[in-house]
Amino acid sequence: MKFAVLVAIIQDKDEEKAIEVAKSAGAGGVTIVHGRNIGLREKKVFFGLTLEENVSLLIFLLPKRTSLQVMKALRGEFNLDNPENSGVTFTLPLSHIAGLDREELHKFEKDVKNML
Repeated sequence: MKFAVLVAIIQDKDEEKAIEVAKSAGAGGVTIVHGRNIGLREKKVFFGLTLEENVSLLIFLLPKRTSLQVMKALRGEFNLDNPENSGVTFTLPLSHIAGLDREELHKFEKDVKNML
């Protein structure tokens, strides 16, 4: 089974909804990293304070086929093709993996068998 890393960078306020969408599309566990988005445009300043956009980085380890389903679900739910929305999702191929939860691996195997 080939695996991929799916990374979704979304606004903090959308974190829980994004996890729900991903799980309904077949994702299992997720690792969450919090950060700030520093884009090309100037940040808004209010009373001398710079307003920065806080983001969540969601990292999923998924079978390649499932990663595409999850990406499509996130793309549609958060309208990521719209330049007004701040968010991005992408996948990276994995050539080696260790430490994946056996229960989750069995879930992925069942999902793949059901697709066939």
